[in-house]
Amino acid sequence: SGVGDMKENSSIIEAFDFVILGTVLFLIAIGVAFIYSSGINSDGILVTKEYIKQIVWGGIGLVFLIAFALYDYRKFERHAYWFFLALIIVLVYTKLFGRYVNGARSWLGLGDFGIQPSEFGKVIFIVTLAKYLDGSKNENPLKRLFISSLIFLVPVGLILIQPDMGTASVYIPIFFIICFMAGIPIRYLTFLLFSGVSMILFTVLPVWNEYIVHGASSFVNVLSNMKLKLFLIIATFSIALISMLVRRYLNGKKYYYWIAYGFLILSLGLAFSTFAGKVLKDYQIKRLIVFMDPTVDPLGSGWNIIQSKIAIGSGGLSGRSFLHGTQSHYRFLPQQSTDFIFSILSEELGFFGGAFIFFLYSVLMFRTLHIIKKCNIEFGIYIASGILAILFIHFFINVGMVMGIMPITGIPLLFMSYGGSSLITAMTCMGLLMSISYRKFDFL
Repeated sequence: SGVGDMKENSSIIEAFDFVILGTVLFLIAIGVAFIYSSGINSDGILVTKEYIKQIVWGGIGLVFLIAFALYDYRKFERHAYWFFLALIIVLVYTKLFGRYVNGARSWLGLGDFGIQPSEFGKVIFIVTLAKYLDGSKNENPLKRLFISSLIFLVPVGLILIQPDMGTASVYIPIFFIICFMAGIPIRYLTFLLFSGVSMILFTVLPVWNEYIVHGASSFVNVLSNMKLKLFLIIATFSIALISMLVRRYLNGKKYYYWIAYGFLILSLGLAFSTFAGKVLKDYQIKRLIVFMDPTVDPLGSGWNIIQSKIAIGSGGLSGRSFLHGTQSHYRFLPQQSTDFIFSILSEELGFFGGAFIFFLYSVLMFRTLHIIKKCNIEFGIYIASGILAILFIHFFINVGMVMGIMPITGIPLLFMSYGGSSLITAMTCMGLLMSISYRKFDFL
């Protein structure tokens, strides 16, 4: 009996990846410290208790991490579609009856307690997409891409109409990386990617033309004229259709395929940009371009970027020292405990502190790559790939955002930014990673 208990205890210990666990707890501790710093005003008085809430959420997140690490992740596969249906119902309910926070109806809860379903939805989306792609390996690639796109578009569409562009954007790299790992042909994925890029480009170009170059581009003015834009959509689609017909029925050369490919991308980009322009708010579109020149709106969309760059620059190599930052204590940084936590850290710890955060996130990402490489179960590989996408995109966009090289999108820095939904979701993902790592040599 004693030997059996020792084996069971040993098995439980082996379920935890202590590299991941230690790195995550270290990042959370640093985050709590700088959330505390963000709550101190210019008189040295602590004016918020956010750091205490973050500690509580970290404790709850640790419970989730342990539970998911010990649970066999493969059992989620059989219930994935039911989880996905529940997610859709909750997102619809949130849009209809949720609370407004920062201009988006994306929260559920009462009083000070609230959850953001779209954050937890990332995990359900990953598991659902992984289940479908794992079970459809022998089906037509185009059919797999079409159904995968539906699994992607339904939750993302519901999140966009909240509207929460930042959270919705995180679903995009998850989708592409899992589909790539599942063997969806590159030409299909690049078609979707370039269609999306062209949609964003055609959506923001009129705003860019108005605020950055001040109407200098006559071509861009065409995009603001609905009749001319409709003509462009019809023309580009017609060229694509004719090229496809020539290629298929008249034994046309292969370049007809690529002509159709390119013009269909343009046609879809123009068409969907019309829809995007109606869904996205003016301030959201402006955020997508104002990072190129924050001075065009220094007291509005450009304010956050300007103040963040001042904070990071004033930190120098070694920083002003902990609790001695000026940008945060004088309240120049809006949402400083959430989106701009890295700015506070960089001001107080300088370049060396920022570099250390880069190192810690690199440890998590390389550890995730190691788990993907060693895993023998495709369902697990797809889930781990989706989690890697979450880690990378949150870090890349948030740090790029506060440095002024990426648009302001409201994406938090995982484990460090203030917020319960984000922290618990991230720790759930780490628990799933540990479950995959522990069972990486198993077979279904």
